[in-house]
Amino acid sequence: MALESFHLKFADAAALVFFVAVWVLFAFAASGRLSRRTTLTQAMNRQREEWMRTMARRELRMIDTGIMAGLQQGTAFFASTSIFAIGGCVALLGASDQVLVVLGDLPFGADTSRQEFEIKVLGLLVILSYSFFKFGWAYRLFNYCSILVGAVPVLKDENRDGHDTAKAIARAARMNVLAGGHFNSGLRGIFFSLGYLGWFIGPAVFVATTIFVFIVLLRRQFFSAARAAVTD
Repeated sequence: MALESFHLKFADAAALVFFVAVWVLFAFAASGRLSRRTTLTQAMNRQREEWMRTMARRELRMIDTGIMAGLQQGTAFFASTSIFAIGGCVALLGASDQVLVVLGDLPFGADTSRQEFEIKVLGLLVILSYSFFKFGWAYRLFNYCSILVGAVPVLKDENRDGHDTAKAIARAARMNVLAGGHFNSGLRGIFFSLGYLGWFIGPAVFVATTIFVFIVLLRRQFFSAARAAVTD
């Protein structure tokens, strides 16, 4: 009854549940909760902490402020991209009939009603909105981190100033890791939205594109050259 009220077939609903489960599974895997093998995200978080410790010994911190500016610019870029994509989804809702004609001509395309198509577009809107809010919050946290970096005193005498400086370093490092975590969550939403596009063709294609995105991201986290460069 619930499926009929939402105009979703059982295969579509099952594919959607599979998509959400794979997304959650990968999020846990990337955070290191499912494996003892160090992920790329974990390795980079350690480098963020090391960066803050190194930064405390520099009197001139133009390098650090430059890095923070670059992180903010990258976050702002993806936030803007998410907004444009959200606008594209709204435009799709206004051109449902034309898009359905195109989808009907695709190979492996399933017969999709207007209601089903609109539900799928709304789902994509939810994913992109989630990514936008993650990027927006990450941008804000990187801004806070810049302030905390400025508040870290220069470590000249470790015996005399070490305790206060260590607390300031820990605050800046935690904020940096949190900002990076929200940025990664937003980026993960963008990646999985590409897999979500397979649903517009059909549930079988949706499952296939979801698995493809999962394998690509899993490889980058656990077996990529980038991970090897950081862990080595």
